[in-house]
Amino acid sequence: MPSTTDQQTQPLWRVRLASAFRTILACTIVACTTLYGPPPVRHLLEYPAFSYMTTILIVSDATLGDALRGCWHALLATLQVMALSVLTLWVIGPARFTVWAAAAAVAVNAFAVAVPKSTHLMCKRIAFGQIVIVYVGAVVHGAKTGALMHPVHVVASTGLGALASVLAMLFPYPHVAYYEVRKTWRLYGENACERLRTFMDALSAQDNTSALDLISQASSLSKAGAKLQQSIKDNQEGMLWERPQMKFLKRSGNDQVEKLQHIEIPIRGMEMALTSCISCTVSMMDEELREVLGNLEVHIGQKFKQPEFSMPFDATAPERRGEILDKSLWKFHNISITQEELPVFFFFFCLKLLIDDSPIARIPECDTEESSALEKQDVCSSFNRDWSSLDIRPSNQSLVFAFKCSLSLGFAVLFGLIYTKENGYWSGLTIAISFVTGIQPIFTVTNARAQGTAMGSVYGILCCYIFHRFEDLRFMLLLPWTVFTSFLMHSRMYGKAGGIAAVTGALLILGRKNYGHPSEFAIARITEACIGLTCFLIVEILFNPARAATLAKTELSRSLGAFEDWINMVPCSSQKNRQAPTFLALREKQNKLKSHVNELEKLIAEAELEPNFWFLPFHGSCYGKLLRSLLKMVDLLPFLAYQIEFISQVTEISSVDVKELQEHTNNNLELFKKKVSSSLKCLEKVTSIKTLAALEKELQKKIVSHDIELGKLPNANAFRLLGTNEEEVETIVSPFLQNLNEEAGKIYANKGEDKLKSEIVLCLSGLGFCISNLIRETMEIEKEVKELVKWENLHQAM
Repeated sequence: MPSTTDQQTQPLWRVRLASAFRTILACTIVACTTLYGPPPVRHLLEYPAFSYMTTILIVSDATLGDALRGCWHALLATLQVMALSVLTLWVIGPARFTVWAAAAAVAVNAFAVAVPKSTHLMCKRIAFGQIVIVYVGAVVHGAKTGALMHPVHVVASTGLGALASVLAMLFPYPHVAYYEVRKTWRLYGENACERLRTFMDALSAQDNTSALDLISQASSLSKAGAKLQQSIKDNQEGMLWERPQMKFLKRSGNDQVEKLQHIEIPIRGMEMALTSCISCTVSMMDEELREVLGNLEVHIGQKFKQPEFSMPFDATAPERRGEILDKSLWKFHNISITQEELPVFFFFFCLKLLIDDSPIARIPECDTEESSALEKQDVCSSFNRDWSSLDIRPSNQSLVFAFKCSLSLGFAVLFGLIYTKENGYWSGLTIAISFVTGIQPIFTVTNARAQGTAMGSVYGILCCYIFHRFEDLRFMLLLPWTVFTSFLMHSRMYGKAGGIAAVTGALLILGRKNYGHPSEFAIARITEACIGLTCFLIVEILFNPARAATLAKTELSRSLGAFEDWINMVPCSSQKNRQAPTFLALREKQNKLKSHVNELEKLIAEAELEPNFWFLPFHGSCYGKLLRSLLKMVDLLPFLAYQIEFISQVTEISSVDVKELQEHTNNNLELFKKKVSSSLKCLEKVTSIKTLAALEKELQKKIVSHDIELGKLPNANAFRLLGTNEEEVETIVSPFLQNLNEEAGKIYANKGEDKLKSEIVLCLSGLGFCISNLIRETMEIEKEVKELVKWENLHQAM
């Protein structure tokens, strides 16, 4: 394990150093052009500070494709701002621009830029910065401002920053997203292979202690694998900009993500199987199974050595692989399956999915017409994405975002110019690059930006003081600071907002000349930044008065409702037509549930960071347990959908008679749906109630006697939906296993392919594991919701 950890750590710091090198290279291009370029060029580039800001926005952790995309966004921003600013300056006249007129013009123009819902966020940020400079510059320069040339100066400075970003991606060699994805795929393959070997070693371990140690090691590998997956997804858009023809080929981007899921979902399933009952898995293993797992390790290693897993195995592997896998599956045909042994069967079920490249991340069976229709739809969507920037129709969300940006920038420019006219730019520029369309931890972001601005400014002042005799060498001192801030951007304390503010603060002092005394400028800029951040914070609070803790509870209720919808849509025997439309709808519900859980995860992270003030404290530990249960349930849903569809199609693809078993399976599914759905419906209702009085009223409707103020539940059945022990699991799973054991002998006795018989039994065993674990996690959610309600009631009553 130490060698594996070292292999994962080395690429991380290399990536950070490479990003810092390209950032300093782009800033060097800007500095050399603005400080030592020909006089006409320097006269045209009147705002080098914005060139630096544009560069930092585009080049941070970027590839060549990302830089090209950033140039495109800069061009779109320039076209919008030029049209708006030239018209405004021509109508009002630069000489008549007052502080109030500038603030109003910034607010109106920012609203116009922010309203189109399809414009990329980076495009809007660059446009906001240009708007601030244009109108504040009109106030500062007065009648000397040219209605056309002044915006041209701003545009030229923006273009220099964008061009420097692209050039920095080309040296010392092109930093291409395509090769980054290939390299990350290779690292992910090594990570996945190491995780699988660790899981197999844990399953083959001689004692529980060794198995638990191996599972703990695999957990750290899983976190590294998640980061690699995210890196692959983040570089997909950059690949399209480097290779535009990929937009019109088959579903390349979706295929990459789907391929990741085909690999990751079974691996997560194996991890769940091992952690469910490690003592049972260890006790079931014998020397023969350990030998089988050892042979499978070799073939799995071959699978992950393939570049981007383009081929599952080499030419000689399939037959040998089939023999090994059939040997491992056939060993179970004389075993009576118990609930304690379900994790082992589910482990082998996931292993088979992985080795056979089963398409668990999408609908397993999809006919040719449907596939071609999806492919045509993807080609059309690629054209739509290309022209989506022309869609200027506002939505409710975009209107709210536009109002926030308009008011924040307008007030920031107003108070910034009132404080000091010469440095009035910085109040607006500081927040121009701070806006996001979704929810963000505003207090954390504001604090990080303020601290980053202060740190960068202090570093710049110290460098100017130490090297006051060597003015031309000051810029070289940005190299260690840029390396430091590249790591700072990925820290939990400061994040990207604080890192960008820190590197920008130093750049504006060390990368320019003729702006006055460094100390005076730094103090003025820090003050202006605080003015802008205060306006940003107040407007955000006014538009989003609900705390993240409140939103998290609302999202929890929505997640429970989405899970209930998914459970209700699971097809059973009462539904005659269980073909593609049903499972397509099931997949849509699954994606909806996953999006709700992901949003809940973000809100919980934000709620833990926000200050409590006089509000009810956030019960982070309880929400953390609820989130873990929901994430585990989300991981189980693809397996359950795959198993149900496979069982429904067994009679169509084989001669094995499993009708009686299907009836028993469907009856158990109906019972499972009834119990879990009713529990989730009640939990959704409880978590959606916001006040103590409303909760008490709701409980009185159910004729339940509760001591709300003390947070006690005298009536044990008041919140008893599924129970808190294994009784409910036994009620559903025990009859299921009894029927499975009775019918398994009949299945093996029938004529048919032995491999398919083993697959049927294995799939049904996996279904039993998924059902039992979903019930357990529902009971865990019920337990934590009870704890959350009691905790909130106690704190509200105090």
